[in-house]
Amino acid sequence: MIPPRWLRRLVLAPIFVVLIAALLLTMPAWLLLAAVLGPFGSGRMRFLRISWMVAVYLFLELVALVVLFALWVGSGFGWRLRGPRFQRAHYVLTGLFLRILYRQARFALGVKVAVVGTDPDVAAPGQPELVFCRHAGPGDSFLLVHALVNWFDREPRIVLKHTLQWDPVIDVVLNRLPSHFVTFAPDSEEHIAELATGLDENDVLVLFPEGGNFTPGRRERAIQRLRDLGLHGMAERAERMRHVLAPRPGGTLAALDAAPEAGVIWVAHTGLDKLLTVADVWRHLPLDLTITMRWWSVEPDEIPSGRQERVDWLFEWWARIDRWIDEVGP
Repeated sequence: MIPPRWLRRLVLAPIFVVLIAALLLTMPAWLLLAAVLGPFGSGRMRFLRISWMVAVYLFLELVALVVLFALWVGSGFGWRLRGPRFQRAHYVLTGLFLRILYRQARFALGVKVAVVGTDPDVAAPGQPELVFCRHAGPGDSFLLVHALVNWFDREPRIVLKHTLQWDPVIDVVLNRLPSHFVTFAPDSEEHIAELATGLDENDVLVLFPEGGNFTPGRRERAIQRLRDLGLHGMAERAERMRHVLAPRPGGTLAALDAAPEAGVIWVAHTGLDKLLTVADVWRHLPLDLTITMRWWSVEPDEIPSGRQERVDWLFEWWARIDRWIDEVGP
């Protein structure tokens, strides 16, 4: 359960600021201790790497919260927050936050990104896009939004889990920008349709059709869910896909219906697949891994028009992404 917004703003956010400030004040001691304990992490400085990334993230959170408060005051105590000037300021802040985080992940964790076969249409001005991405591994949503904001100068409208509102910066920023926090409410598809309505030339809607991070257990449960619903043909198709979850068509169809003028960008990535738990991340530190990303672009006039045709089309693309992961290697 997520506390109401007024409680998060008036009580939880100030508490987070005080706790973060206290942790940052003691962080030099933690970093020194992590450096001393470095050899006990199999000589790979695991403690120091994790402590550094925690320090960077907390510092960014603290600075972002201060800037967000200043933007709220500067907007007339929230009066003009929805205006284009302040909306743009929030996207600039988001881009800076993610750019610094990405660079520090490269430095401390040895994470690299290789984009293969990039379709230039994603960066082409003048056309809104619906971005449907595979979801697997820690931080892949951060990487996708970083790419859209900092590489392609897009302004994303994001569909994401409501539990992410426990992070104070995500909570404040994405409740000010167009976004939808998915809950178990039956009207989620209506909210996604509303979010996809009125996209302009540099807007993108970001949605993860699988509805959650890939794990083998979730894959089995997704297949069983299709069987329980009597969708045996879709369950068989999902069984043939080994690296992705069966996509949930509802949100995808709602977005397509609401934005007929938008193209579609399919995004696949691989490299984070083996990092399923915190223990996996710890065991592989430093990660020294390369995340390989692939983008495909589909023009609006190439998108099927019928509901069942679109469901089949979604599964066909998900099967294509699964085959691509097989070829590149998970």
